[in-house]
Amino acid sequence: QLQASGGGLVQAGGSLRLSCAASGRTFSSGVMGWFRQTPGQEREFVATLNWNGGNTFRPFYQDSVKGRFTITRDGAKNTWYLQMDKLIPGDTAVYYCAARGSRIVVSGLHSPSNYDYWGQGTLVTVSS
Repeated sequence: QLQASGGGLVQAGGSLRLSCAASGRTFSSGVMGWFRQTPGQEREFVATLNWNGGNTFRPFYQDSVKGRFTITRDGAKNTWYLQMDKLIPGDTAVYYCAARGSRIVVSGLHSPSNYDYWGQGTLVTVSS
């Protein structure tokens, strides 16, 4: 089970940190990520951590959030985070955390269908 939290209302240029707490299993050799969705649109990849062997993970970002968003994890807490800085109104969406127990080939990281576990979503609203 994944529990997302941390959404809210923020002004453009501000910051928010989303959290996704996992229970029941770990993803220590898999993938942990974030997607977002606005009404009438498909779920969109935002960022993910893909297991890279040992205790290392490689981050991947959607181009529009590179340099503004940072994805990290705390293995001891079985939790991952999305630090969102320099927010813009275009970032307004419901954000979903997602995970898979095994790593995904890079070409498949952007596809929601490759993720097996999903959180309930948390709303982020960025005002101009």
